[in-house]
Amino acid sequence: MHPSLLQNISQPSDLKRLNSAQIQQLCGEIRQFLLDSVSKTGGHLASNLGAVELTVALHRIFETPRDAFVFDVGHQCYTHKLLTGRYKRFGTLRQLDGLSGFPNPNESVHDAFIAGHGNTALSVAIGIAWAKKLKGEPGHVVAIIGDGAFTGGMVYEGMNNIGKLDNLMVILNDNKMSISHNVGALAGYLGHLRTTTRYFTAKENVNSFLSGVPLVGTPIKTALQNSKKVVRRAMYHSTIFEDMGFHYFGLIDGHNEPELERILQTVCAQPGPTLLHVVTKKGKGYAPAESNPGNYHGVSKFDLAGIPDPEIAPAESFSNAFGRALSEAGDADDTLCAITAAMKYGTGLQFFSHAHPERFFDVGMAEQHAVTFAAGLASKGMLPVVCIYSTFLQRSYDMLLHDVAIDRLHVVFAVDRAGLVGDDGETHHGVFDVAYLDTIPGMKVYAPANFSELDRMLEQAVCQDSGPVAVRYPRGGQGGYQEDSGKENAVILRTGKDITLAGYGMEINELLSAADQLAGQGIQAEVLKWNVITPLDCTLAVESVKKTGALLVAEECAEQGGVGQRALAALEEAGYRQYEISNFSIPGYESRHNLKYWMGRPYIGFGPGAHSDFGGRRYSFIRDLEGYIAAVLEGGTVIDESDLIPQRERGGEYLMLRLRTTRGIEEWEYRREFFMNFDPIEQKLEEYERQGWAERHDRRWNLTAKGFLVSNQLIGELLSIQEEATLEKTLPRLKQGRPEEG
Repeated sequence: MHPSLLQNISQPSDLKRLNSAQIQQLCGEIRQFLLDSVSKTGGHLASNLGAVELTVALHRIFETPRDAFVFDVGHQCYTHKLLTGRYKRFGTLRQLDGLSGFPNPNESVHDAFIAGHGNTALSVAIGIAWAKKLKGEPGHVVAIIGDGAFTGGMVYEGMNNIGKLDNLMVILNDNKMSISHNVGALAGYLGHLRTTTRYFTAKENVNSFLSGVPLVGTPIKTALQNSKKVVRRAMYHSTIFEDMGFHYFGLIDGHNEPELERILQTVCAQPGPTLLHVVTKKGKGYAPAESNPGNYHGVSKFDLAGIPDPEIAPAESFSNAFGRALSEAGDADDTLCAITAAMKYGTGLQFFSHAHPERFFDVGMAEQHAVTFAAGLASKGMLPVVCIYSTFLQRSYDMLLHDVAIDRLHVVFAVDRAGLVGDDGETHHGVFDVAYLDTIPGMKVYAPANFSELDRMLEQAVCQDSGPVAVRYPRGGQGGYQEDSGKENAVILRTGKDITLAGYGMEINELLSAADQLAGQGIQAEVLKWNVITPLDCTLAVESVKKTGALLVAEECAEQGGVGQRALAALEEAGYRQYEISNFSIPGYESRHNLKYWMGRPYIGFGPGAHSDFGGRRYSFIRDLEGYIAAVLEGGTVIDESDLIPQRERGGEYLMLRLRTTRGIEEWEYRREFFMNFDPIEQKLEEYERQGWAERHDRRWNLTAKGFLVSNQLIGELLSIQEEATLEKTLPRLKQGRPEEG
């Protein structure tokens, strides 16, 4: 048995010391390692198995990070991660604080750009290539693009803008395209011929010679070039790459590593931009993935013996529950069409595609087209249902506005993977649709909490509603709450008097659980569920808060534009003024005790564990009830701790507590009370002001409603500035006092 090579690869340069036989062994080790590891962690399997030799060859010829590899989507980056020092951490793939399932510059200098969405690599690569040229930096930029990316228009926008970049190479990793044997063999032979040095030398010599012949040289060269185009069109499926400025080389066997090295070395020495067309097999080396690569595209943990075919035994999930319901709806309505963007299985549309193939449309990785295509169908009386992951639908924001909303077309959007998706990481979290869909005029958004609600809300969206309407639901299965809450926009699931817990979708399960836990502590929580989150009806929420006096909104979405923010706005409209980040009241009914604390005023507390702050000291009473009573009755001490608080610490508390209030901080007060220069703080606040996070009123500063949403980060930065300030910065300026009153 050969000693392991993979575990000794700590950086790409280690590859260059291996001979051809060792490289072949390494590729086998990588493929087996990926199978063993991904079966335990989940991830993108088939595409990575197909890109092993290609990635090894790239790292043998190029040198990252000097040379930049830009992956489209990032489904094929696992071998790259293994070869760039992340072998030992690979068991943490797609886990909290572990390796990302996609390229991420924050993870490694060898990752040139973050990836997660498709069609982006070429535009990014062009930007990096131009930056290198403008800054005089060495190195090539290599964009690795799967054939699926070419179904999206952004790739062609990039190709149209390549200019004459001589440091750009595009690798088309073709793992799905159908190419006839005859044409493919001929193209492969020509590709081999065109990647020889002799070909390039001959070509350049002929061009130079003809350019130097007076009168007739240029016309002859033009005629030869035109004839070459005719020949190419007879031999290749398409000449679009060369027509758009690339030097095209292909077709190349993507699993012949030595040949890949030879071609890469030859091609990168030629003037660019260049496009190398490589043919690989998805799932290479693992029979189940080779025979059904779609089934092994993105997998959860699985047994190496194989996973169930989604066509036969799909796991119970919101996606499949939706797919079955939509297929049944298609049985009853022959105008209903289903549209997906290369996510047939992911969105559960395999059921509809079998039952109604003539009304099923997979448009490829082209979300913008999907939405506008749906608008065209709707304009002629069809009923399109567009099924797209939340994170990918956001790419179609303009189409939602311009093509659907303006004419109030009845297009139904099935927003899959709404909320946090865990394993797939930040590029795939569906945390923005709640905010951006709320800005679409006429949009209605349903948020089912279980399968039965999903069925009903889909029926309402299809059969009863008009205009644009969306049904958003999470990845995976349903929780413990499986009742249908009814057709009302908002309902009270549980009554209480102490606090209102409000939410929608799957968060209802967490809120009901929290209510049970609070009940064990004698706290009666009222649980409110929104069924429709756009337009948001807060009537019931305001009435509930009037009774309980407290509101907590739970949701998996961005803070700005979320349901929680809109609920707070509704409270203000109802007369509840915000006077602290988490506190509202009718004017005149603010908590006087809390205001003393937030404003830094002296206060006295009574009882076990109570705190007091006066005379420059902070006191805390003993927490033990019996000990506290005995001390009071017997004349002993009830004080547990007594600390003299330094002015510098007081200054930090002033910033932290006062900026939580709508009153904010005073420049003169900070200087006078804490003997500190306000200038460094003010400079940072001015940055916040430009971002809309803070506002100034003469010499007083406070955070805006927008700033409150990110207050922890903002206040933390200000505290760091104060902590790091030098003595000179903290000394007060002379003659800096309180402004004249009046």
